[in-house]
Amino acid sequence: MTETLRDGELKVEGRLTEASNATLYCTSVLKTGDREDSVTCVYKPIAGERPLWDFPDGTLAAREVAAYEVSAAAGWDVVPATVMRDGPFGPGMCQQWIETADTDAAHFLSVLPRDGEHAGWCPIITVELEDDQPALLAHRDDVALRRVALFDIVINNADRKGGHVLAGADGRLYAIDHGVSFHTEDKLRTLFWGFAGRHLTDGERETLARLRRDEALNERLTELLSEDEPAAFRARIEALLRAGVFPGPGDRRRPIPWPLI
Repeated sequence: MTETLRDGELKVEGRLTEASNATLYCTSVLKTGDREDSVTCVYKPIAGERPLWDFPDGTLAAREVAAYEVSAAAGWDVVPATVMRDGPFGPGMCQQWIETADTDAAHFLSVLPRDGEHAGWCPIITVELEDDQPALLAHRDDVALRRVALFDIVINNADRKGGHVLAGADGRLYAIDHGVSFHTEDKLRTLFWGFAGRHLTDGERETLARLRRDEALNERLTELLSEDEPAAFRARIEALLRAGVFPGPGDRRRPIPWPLI
């Protein structure tokens, strides 16, 4: 998969017009002798990135690759295969396209009555409905979502919208769009605060400890990120292990992304 993404001939088929940065729908075709392999993918050229005030210019594609490297090293496999490569519009990131199930963010997000039982759901924030009645925005209490939430904490994801989590046609949950991650300052902004205060499991602690001491991962992140960001990544893991629980929104000025989806 990654070899075809990285080395295949990239053919642009269309463009995702709602994306904030240039996002092209492509096919990567790799011919080896009589064999031809192809993978449908998304190509985000660095040249199409919009400048941000708090992230260095031209670094978003590499951050997407870094997120994939962390996901793969942890064994979480929530990020589709992602590589850096050259393409028709210059270097950028190329990521496997995920065919989604016949569902959307409503599958794991819901607005619930404020009073009553909410079994199977994790409240996020209080919202006000059109009739001025208070309600709760909630996400499912789901093992796969919990894995995404933990992943977002360690990469310091500043933009976990509902639309950035995909229910794959293969039954798996995938997370995409990680260009604004790995900042040295705490910028965690997510819809999945419902796990706040929950204790890390033994398995989660083991995985985090392994990530912290993974020298191969550290070398890869050093290649992809800004100078101080790999050390900040390890420091976040150390802090999370010391705390032993999922963090909450606390006094963050903007803990939830907008728009939500």
